[in-house]
Amino acid sequence: MSSARFDSTVYGQRLRAAATATADAGLAGLVITPGYDLRYLVGSRAETFERLTALVIPVSGEPTVVVPRMELASLKESAVVELGLPVRDWVDGDDPYQLVLEALGGAPVATAVTDAMPALHLLPLADKLETVPLLATDVLRTLRMIKDPAEIDALRKAGAAIDRVHARVPEFLVPGRTEADVAADIGEAIVAEGHSAAAFIIVGSGPHGADPHHEVSDRQLQAGDIVVVDIGGPYEPGYNSDSTRTYSLGEPKPEVAEQYSVLQRAQQAAVDAVRPGVTAEQIDAAARDVLAEAGLADYFVHRTGHGIGLSVHEEPYIVAGNDLPVQPGMAFSVEPGIYFPGQWGARIEDIVIVTADGAEPVNTRPHDLIVVPV
Repeated sequence: MSSARFDSTVYGQRLRAAATATADAGLAGLVITPGYDLRYLVGSRAETFERLTALVIPVSGEPTVVVPRMELASLKESAVVELGLPVRDWVDGDDPYQLVLEALGGAPVATAVTDAMPALHLLPLADKLETVPLLATDVLRTLRMIKDPAEIDALRKAGAAIDRVHARVPEFLVPGRTEADVAADIGEAIVAEGHSAAAFIIVGSGPHGADPHHEVSDRQLQAGDIVVVDIGGPYEPGYNSDSTRTYSLGEPKPEVAEQYSVLQRAQQAAVDAVRPGVTAEQIDAAARDVLAEAGLADYFVHRTGHGIGLSVHEEPYIVAGNDLPVQPGMAFSVEPGIYFPGQWGARIEDIVIVTADGAEPVNTRPHDLIVVPV
């Protein structure tokens, strides 16, 4: 892997947009330590250690990278080289926070920092700035929420890859096997279908399906189980998949099939509600209203969706109280669920991209309750 794979035009535009957003927020600069914000802005996958690495973006002046000399090689795996950004390297005994201050102009200024900055760096930086910095979340949120064409293409590829995994899931769901057994097979399939890793694997069988964030256990699958399978992971260049389908080991009971059909209508109603100008809370309400009409509102215990990109969970959040109008280029999950404690649960999840006149799902597997012969 070389720096040539990093498009300086794309990353240059992002840095300029970040500086503009910072100025619009009435701030003088941003300080970004390793995490998804740094990856978004310059492509770096550097990690946080006790030694400070930071991208400093002043409103006036050129962005600068402050990095330990022993970590200089990591910059080759980013757009820093292609962009020709100034680099201030330091060695043990130097004061890297003074370097940050100098990159901001040399005097304490109103600054925002990435929400991934560890306290071990935030506190000495705050001392140097003579004030507690704000979080950069609000500054960068619009930039990261609106995906560019390359990001959308990456999400489409990730969605197609996780669909191929779901197509294989029925062969893994064999009574007598444990949830952990199934998850191991799914993890191998996720990587085999092009992901760099499995970020999460939920296999919730029978009563475990009623726990939205159950992962896996040694419970053995049984005929008659309803099984929730929620899976995803990063697909190069690091954009995530996330899709849930629900399976029935054998024909479901009529009551289960009826309640699942309501969930299916709720999920479709929410997808149909997606279009520019509609608020996140209206999309959430579209799913919730269908479930409420059937007396199932109390069994839907989480938000309808979350944004996705370099991070599995990011803004926008599709939840009551969020009056943010969605815009073309936003990408988020639509995943209502119903959960009956001690009995069973179900969830249907697609990632959708907001288009000029609606929503483009990147997941196209059937939404039916998938019956696995036993």
